[in-house]
Amino acid sequence: MKLWLDGGLQDIEAARVSVFDHGLTVGDGIFETVKTVDGRPFALTRHLDRLARSARGLGLPEPDADEVRRACAAVLDANPMPLGRLRITYTGGHGPLGSDRGEHGPTLVVALGGSAPRPDSTAVVTVPWTRNERGALTGLKTTSYAENVVALARAREHGASEALFANTVGQLCEGTGSNVFVVLDGEIHTPPVASGCLAGITRALTVEWTGAKETDLPFDVLERADEIFLTSTLRDVQAVHRVDGRELPGAPGPVTAKAMRVFDERAGDDLDP
Repeated sequence: MKLWLDGGLQDIEAARVSVFDHGLTVGDGIFETVKTVDGRPFALTRHLDRLARSARGLGLPEPDADEVRRACAAVLDANPMPLGRLRITYTGGHGPLGSDRGEHGPTLVVALGGSAPRPDSTAVVTVPWTRNERGALTGLKTTSYAENVVALARAREHGASEALFANTVGQLCEGTGSNVFVVLDGEIHTPPVASGCLAGITRALTVEWTGAKETDLPFDVLERADEIFLTSTLRDVQAVHRVDGRELPGAPGPVTAKAMRVFDERAGDDLDP
């Protein structure tokens, strides 16, 4: 396996990042995960646009999009696989042990791992911790992911693949690495970005392609929604068959199943929508 590190391909065994990299010491970095199909990335332009937005939000120099594209192409060419997870990581680079940034410039890493098709449905749990819809990092895809690690561990303990958060005012927000949609009286709804959720790439495409409405939703909507589904880069559209102790028999329901078909068809027609 080969990855891209600061300007070129390197063997994965030899690639090294400084122990003083700000992405390691204080979580000062951003990232994107891109689905790849037969060596081709899906929605790469949208991912690179969000990478740039996250960099601006964190105060990092904006990544060179052409370099990132070259890095992605080189890694994909060097590591052929049918279905992959392409990870673009961009950090504050070598810096002091405190929160102040150094003068060495950012670190860019692009790596690829294998992935497997997701099942049509999954179980989720709700967690007692909240997303801060007014935080400095709200809406940015940063490497400060420890909160998600804790919540996902809670989900795994309960036989689920995802944990869902409310925000500080009790509205439905998002999962650790996914966006959430609910079906009410035949209509698809998802929390707006103002709720504090990440502006997911798959979320945006699903809204565009299904006509889903962005709606402020109370957290307890999960107790009464007719159908629930998740979206993310590696899930695409995935039905939910259990929330905590509530079963949703027959998942995916008819509205979710249609959303899944529409997404698969549209994504198959255009790898960079």
